[in-house]
Amino acid sequence: MKTDPGRFFEDFRIGDTIRHATPRTLTVGDTALYTALYGSRFAVQSADAFAGAVGYPRSPVDDLLVFHVVFGKSVPDISLNAVANLGYADGRFLAPVYPGDTLTAVSEVIGLKENSNRQTGVVHVRTRGFDQHGTPVLEYCRWVMVRKLAERARPHREEVPSLPDAVQPASLGLACPQIDGSAWSDALSGSPHRFGDYRAGERIDHVDGMTVEEAEHQLATRLYQNTAKVHFDGHAAAGTRFGRRLIYGGHVISLARALSFNGLANAFHIAAINGGRHVAPLFAGDTVYAWSEILETADLPGRKDVGALRIRTIATKNQPCADFPGRVEGGYHPAVILDFDYWALIPR
Repeated sequence: MKTDPGRFFEDFRIGDTIRHATPRTLTVGDTALYTALYGSRFAVQSADAFAGAVGYPRSPVDDLLVFHVVFGKSVPDISLNAVANLGYADGRFLAPVYPGDTLTAVSEVIGLKENSNRQTGVVHVRTRGFDQHGTPVLEYCRWVMVRKLAERARPHREEVPSLPDAVQPASLGLACPQIDGSAWSDALSGSPHRFGDYRAGERIDHVDGMTVEEAEHQLATRLYQNTAKVHFDGHAAAGTRFGRRLIYGGHVISLARALSFNGLANAFHIAAINGGRHVAPLFAGDTVYAWSEILETADLPGRKDVGALRIRTIATKNQPCADFPGRVEGGYHPAVILDFDYWALIPR
């Protein structure tokens, strides 16, 4: 058999190390298409002149584009037979990535847990992305619900890994050079609000909404070479409980991040992913809105140029966020589709 059906839950073993196929060289074409898909407006990633003035050699690739490409490398080996990607934790951006860099990825299986229905199980992996020099650029953990091929098959060993609630501020900033705050133009970045203007507990309604189109989602998943069947195969998806293709969860993260510009325009760099949950599915035709809460602010050791904001961004579908829908008794507000906790750097 020359084709690969992908791994099912019983094919994974804790401790497996999987080197993923197809290195991916990122180009300015990728960054332009990413902007076309989400409309992200953060100045450092949008303009070489702005990035060069504040301390970068040129505009880096958007942090989430790096995340999606590394994620996409892992899909054929980890989540080709997924029901859904469930969450993220302990993610850190370790070095900047620029157009012309080539990314590869490796994953380690760190946890397995069969579900009570005996038809699926949850696979926990730690995935690392590297550039062409072997320099680590990103690492993160995720857990995904994967189908079983045989209901009677049992995992070789079950274990749920213990993961930190948040990345510690001391490990932030590795992918960000020293920033020249005097060269940072608030007029060009789109906001006068810097580190000292945000307080823990503050909530920000990002106001704008974006309607998701099927064609955009298909372009995005192809851009990332994400081949998960639940996103690509409409014929197969017709037989699932939803009856249609799911929008890739990372697509929702990028939409929410782009929407957050309105209120967080100077929070230019995602330094770490503390955690995230895809609370409910999104489908083509739905409109995404978002709001954020500042969970905490932090100084970075040895850095006087930037501070860190721990941000919790909630995305909803077909529900504006003026009343900040989120957790309610018994779970989440029915409109919530994403609960995403991350650290972002912002100039002082």
